[in-house]
Amino acid sequence: MKQFYDFKIEKIKNLSPEDKSLRKENLDLFYKNGFPNKKYEDWKFTDLNSILSKNFDNITNKDFLLDSKKLNLINEFDHNHIFLIDGKLISSDFNFEDRNKISIIDFNYKNNMTIDKNNSLNLLNNALACGGFTLEISKNYKLNKPLIIYNYYSKNLKETIINNKNSIILNDNSELTLINYIDNNSKDNFMVNSMENIEIKRDALLKNIFINNSKNASYFYKYIKSDLEKNSVFENYILSSGLKFNKLDIEINLNQEYAKSTVFSALNLLESEHQEIKTRINHNSQNCQSYQKIKNVLSDQSKGVYQGKIFVKKIAQKTDAYQLSKALILNDDAEFDAKPELEIYADDVKCSHGSTSGNIDLDSLHYLKSRGIPEKEAYKMLISGFLSDTLEKLTEENVKFFLLKKLEDQINGN
Repeated sequence: MKQFYDFKIEKIKNLSPEDKSLRKENLDLFYKNGFPNKKYEDWKFTDLNSILSKNFDNITNKDFLLDSKKLNLINEFDHNHIFLIDGKLISSDFNFEDRNKISIIDFNYKNNMTIDKNNSLNLLNNALACGGFTLEISKNYKLNKPLIIYNYYSKNLKETIINNKNSIILNDNSELTLINYIDNNSKDNFMVNSMENIEIKRDALLKNIFINNSKNASYFYKYIKSDLEKNSVFENYILSSGLKFNKLDIEINLNQEYAKSTVFSALNLLESEHQEIKTRINHNSQNCQSYQKIKNVLSDQSKGVYQGKIFVKKIAQKTDAYQLSKALILNDDAEFDAKPELEIYADDVKCSHGSTSGNIDLDSLHYLKSRGIPEKEAYKMLISGFLSDTLEKLTEENVKFFLLKKLEDQINGN
């Protein structure tokens, strides 16, 4: 197979000799492995190497020159915001908060994240990453308004890759609702490879939401590693349709008693979109809970993948863990692959998983049509009902309304 990428450490500015040496070591390991393909268990349903080779002639990194770009704010509800362009921190605004309780700075690459050497995309990120941020919320501080991270991308990114790292720290008894918002309608075939480290301390709560504004031709991979302490809560809501390719690789470590995590996903996939969610929930302490509900609607030649693993250590007695994936497949050319896994070493646990896929319920469709609703509209109503229940537990009503509206727009093909 052709070599379709060419990466150079020399394109990254202001590196010390030690930085260059470490980055070159990671890049050499990446070149040894290449982009992942189906021979790796974590990619058994997705040959990324083949996908990229068919859509890129020569992927390269560069020192990005930021465009002057009009930055549009969501006006449906009050919020704080951070602006990123091409993964780099441009500005932030916390006018609704006590600014002394919040720290936002450029990511410090002296604090490299520990990675799995078998993950070639993490190796590539370690080699090429620049930009990114570190966000820290002070002890006992609960943000008054949600925080939106606006992810914008420059023009003329064709055949390039963006690598960046972020770090988010919630100290004891703090709270944050975070919306990761991709606003890009580029037709360029660029790639984004991100790593994010999240620390949620005792009694803290993080709600982490993913949504994008419009369709585009880009390829996204994001690896999220999170560590939870006693009584902490980590909620994830994923509504990231519209990207040509997107894989969220989420590792959640429930390290101390009574930690809780949830993953809710509602994806409506069209055309040739390829979306994958991979989760690994590690129950490392007793009395912890995890819950996952993954829903996909697939049309045209789209492909959805869910790989979810629940790992329970011997010490993690009284574990309560559940995962469920459901898919509506609306076209013979669409595909959904699911791989639920349980690996349990404790004996006093409650763990279960399930996966179903099928078509629209014809009885429900007939009922709606019998009430005078056109078939096309009836289909949309059933799809909306199928996906929207993933947002039931979200308590911020204005945020929930905004997300439901985005979901309706996606269902209507906007």
